[in-house]
Order: sequence, then C-alpha cells, then structure tokens
Amino acid sequence: MGMAALLLVWALLHCTGTAVTMVRASHAVYPELQSLEAEKVDETSRTGYHFQPPKHWINDPNGPMYYKGLYHLFYQYNPKGAVWGNIVWAHSVSTDLIDWTALAPGIYPSRQFDVKGCWSGSATVLPSGVPVVMYTGIDPDEHQVQNVAYPKNLSDPFLREWVKPDYNPIIAPDSGVNASAFRDPTTAWYGPDRHWRLLVGSKVGGKGLAVLYRSRDFRRWVKAHHPLHSGLTGMWECPDFFPVAVHGGGRHYRRGVDTAELHDRALAEEVKYVLKVSLDLTRYEYYTVGTYDHATDRYTPDAGFRDNDYGLRYDYGDFYASKSFYDPAKRRRVLWGWANESDTVPDDRRKGWAGIQAIPRKLWLSPRGKQLIQWPVEEVKALRAKHVNVSDKVVKSGQYFEVTGFKSVQVYRPTFASFVNVDIARTKTIALRTLIDHSVVESFGAGGRTCILTRVYPKKALGDNAHLFVFNHGEVDVKVTRLDAWEMRTPKMNAPAQ
Repeated sequence: MGMAALLLVWALLHCTGTAVTMVRASHAVYPELQSLEAEKVDETSRTGYHFQPPKHWINDPNGPMYYKGLYHLFYQYNPKGAVWGNIVWAHSVSTDLIDWTALAPGIYPSRQFDVKGCWSGSATVLPSGVPVVMYTGIDPDEHQVQNVAYPKNLSDPFLREWVKPDYNPIIAPDSGVNASAFRDPTTAWYGPDRHWRLLVGSKVGGKGLAVLYRSRDFRRWVKAHHPLHSGLTGMWECPDFFPVAVHGGGRHYRRGVDTAELHDRALAEEVKYVLKVSLDLTRYEYYTVGTYDHATDRYTPDAGFRDNDYGLRYDYGDFYASKSFYDPAKRRRVLWGWANESDTVPDDRRKGWAGIQAIPRKLWLSPRGKQLIQWPVEEVKALRAKHVNVSDKVVKSGQYFEVTGFKSVQVYRPTFASFVNVDIARTKTIALRTLIDHSVVESFGAGGRTCILTRVYPKKALGDNAHLFVFNHGEVDVKVTRLDAWEMRTPKMNAPAQ
C-alpha cells in the first residue's frame, strides 16, 4: 500500500464555542450529461481512505449489512457518468470496513416495477439468517413502488446475485399516498404481535411522513391507519428507525442493539428509539430520540428534542441520506453517510467522479440520553503510520504554530460550524479529532457529540506546499494539552474482485 498525503489529528484543547451555519447539498438532474463516460480520472482531490469507486457518480449508501464474515455496502451509482442518472445499486464487500473489493452491481433496472430506476432502500436479516433487500423502484408510470429481492445463492458470502420475485411490487402507493414522493424503505423489525413493520418516507402537502406498513409473511404488506410519526418539514427521505441502549440498563450503553433482541420485554425497557429523516427541501438531516409503543405503533420524541428541521443533526456539514445497520460481529451500530461534492458540475466532469461515503461511524446514546455520540470505527486506527505529537503548548489569541514532521497534508478553511454542548467551566477541556483526506475533512468534537464533514479543493496547498497549522482565532489563550497526528496509509479501495 502506498502512503497517502493524508492526516489524522487528535487534539485536546482549551477552547471557545463557535457559530452555527447550515449545509446545502445539490441533487440536480442533467440528462445530457448522464451517460458521458469519464475519459480520464483526475486524482488530485480524490480521497485516500474514504469509500469511493474508481470513477463516476455515487450518492446514498444502501442496504449495509454483515453476512457470513463480510461487510456489504450497496450504494447509488451511475456506471456511465459523473452526474446523477442511470442509477443502480453498486456493491462492495470488506472484512474490516477499511479495505473494499468491488463486485458487479447487485440491483439494477430489469423488471417493469423498476425499469426506470432502482433507488434507495435497506437490508433486513431474517431470523432464519436470510438477508433481504427492500428498495424503491420507478415503474413505467414514474410511480415510486417498494420492491424486495433475495440472494440467489445463500451459500455465497459475497451475495453476488439477487432475485426479484414476480409478486413485486410488495408495496404500491394507494390513493392516500403521493406516488412521486414515496421512497426509501427502512430495515424491517419484528414486533411482539408477530408482525413485521417498516417505514417508507413520504409527504402530504408540507408535512413529512414516516408511513408505517405491517406484514405477517414479509410478502403482503398493509398500511397502518396512521404514520409512525410526521413533521411540518416537507418530504422525509431516507428514514431510519432503530433502538439504542440506555445508560444504566443491564448492558453496556455503547453496545449496539439489534431489533431482533426486542422480543425480550425486559430488554425493551432498557432502550430508547431513534428516528432520523433526511429533508428533501433543505438537504440536511435531523433526528430525535424517544419512546416507541409497540401496541399503538406510535413514536414520541423525548422532551427537549426539537422535532423539526432545527433539531439535532448527525452532522452539521455535508452529510446526507445516511443509513445505519447493526453489526453482530462487534455488537455495535454503524452509520454510513453520503458526502456530495461542493464544487461545480464541470469540475466533476473534469475529475471524472463525484461523491464519497463518510468514514463509517459507531453510534450510541450519550449517558444522559440527550443526544447521540458518533466516533470513527476503530478499524480506522489500522491505517495510522508516521506519528508526531505536541504537548502543553500555549497558543495566544491571534497566533498559530505549525505541526511539522510530515511529508505533506491538505490544509483547509472550514465552511461549516456548530455548537458543542459541554460545560467548559467544569471540564476545562474539549477534545477534537479530525480526519483530513485530500478533499474531505471530518471533525468530531467533544468525544463525538458534534460532527462536521466538509469538502475542500485546495489549489496551492498541494504536495510540499501543504502544511498543518494550529490557529487560535478566539479572544483568550488556548493551551494544547496534547496533539497527536498520524500520516495515514491508503487501503485497498474497490479494486474489482478476481
């Protein structure tokens, strides 16, 4: 593996708060560009250890799961160009969430119920161990319908081929559903009444909906009389609904919870639920934490969670269409999210690629239950190489210092910000971890309580002209108690399977 011009920084600082700004992503359609094959790929700003294919457009992560020793990630992909269009479910596998091998697309338009597109969805592993994919198909009438697919060969851990039953679509929009805003089915969960349930994102007027469906056999689905939840925020895309352990329960609260475990009523009392939605109008996400009543199929956010587009976000930067899954191998919940480009369409055409996936994050509920905490999966540490550190260095207001000892890094100017909810008077310190990888910077503040991902495209700070500095633009002195920085090796990233 070659050494990438990348850097990870982990610092513990005395510092001040920052302001809030909002992210805007784009999802424009350019029919004339959708099938223009990239003639060459510009490697200048390509990432070194973030997930991306060799070329062309990607967006939403789809159907992440763990099956027979392999992590699977599907994702929205245009195999013909660097803009959105011709969407299929590209497919990659990994043993460690770091090194990835590309397989042939798993789901692609082939039937009447998805002839005009295979859009986002989720995976559910049945109690029998059979993985099932649920996805949105676009039919000849441009209606959004929900379909199911099963592995052709369960003995194949790579799950290379998928079969779409003739009885698809399993969920079609009825007269009460907007057929042009009805997509992105969630992972299904099994209730105490022996019914499966799942959510589909939708809207009615200006109200976003998590439409609830039930099934006894995973084949015939019936819409509930009411949505699981709704909000006056416009269309809800890519909903995600899952349990998290409560601090002080009978388990370690950082451990993930599988919905399959919730048949145990005692265990069900030790969890809260998270409902996350992606907002089509503003192109950012928010989440709430609350309680779920299995008998009435009602979700109620806890007091203190703003249940609107001013609510808490996974990420206050360029992070959208996220999807989580339960990892049984390490008993954790892992979160994937798409980071779009912030340059221009001509730039993407020139580069020959657009879009990456954020570093997968472990996700759990904070000890006080007031927010979720996210942290890069532990496997990322395996990429660390050359290390330097700085200790007990005071940076006066308006001053800076350079961190030396690296061949090169990409410097950046942040374009997003947020508040970190910590008591500085009590803790005296704030920890900051930052992953710098060419055109992407991911920062995790106060142990993962606030996260910001931003895209950057340096023109001059390249190669030997790139440097790493610690600035203090605040009004008081800052003491860097400890700063650790590593160069990062480049993993195997989506070379085709042999």
